[in-house]
Amino acid sequence: MESRRRRQPALAPDERRAALIAATIPLLHEHGTEVSTRQIAHAAGVAEGTIFGVFQNKNELVVCSVVKALDPQPVLDALDAIDRSAPLRDRLREAAEIVHTRFERNAGLMHAARRLFIAGESSPEAQHQMTSTRGKLLAAVTAVLEPDTDRLRITPAEAARLLLLYCGANTFGPFGEGDAFNGAELASLLLDGILLSDSGEQATC
Repeated sequence: MESRRRRQPALAPDERRAALIAATIPLLHEHGTEVSTRQIAHAAGVAEGTIFGVFQNKNELVVCSVVKALDPQPVLDALDAIDRSAPLRDRLREAAEIVHTRFERNAGLMHAARRLFIAGESSPEAQHQMTSTRGKLLAAVTAVLEPDTDRLRITPAEAARLLLLYCGANTFGPFGEGDAFNGAELASLLLDGILLSDSGEQATC
């Protein structure tokens, strides 16, 4: 006898929404926003109609899942945990690796979020949340650089913005290749530029 797919127990609406979002996120990484409600229902172990009991439509579920998947808090926590007493180069290298890894892992979802926003398919709340994420990342990287403010020829915020631009462009810019540069190389580019010093060696901080 063919085995039947085990159904999930009844959940409160908020719990059901969270469970469906959790099931959708891996599918978005695999299939993008073209994932079907049938695939989502199968992954969540529910009937397809269950989705529409807690979400107005598939698009609402996709938007909520993209926002959840791009939640910046784990990255913000990792940046906050960087030892501020460590040398500038070490701190910046660690920050660059953290940011670059986030961008590389979520490049597809970031593209999807941009398409949803441009198409006007996301709620104002979702757009605000995504916009605020950029500000939080900028502030977190700025804080990593601030102990060495006196050694920088630009402000920590300007340097942080450049690092985010480097990491973003390397990951999903028109000339980006995710494995072309790692975080340490991007940090060195920011600190040293592309010229050798007069001695023929890279400058050190």
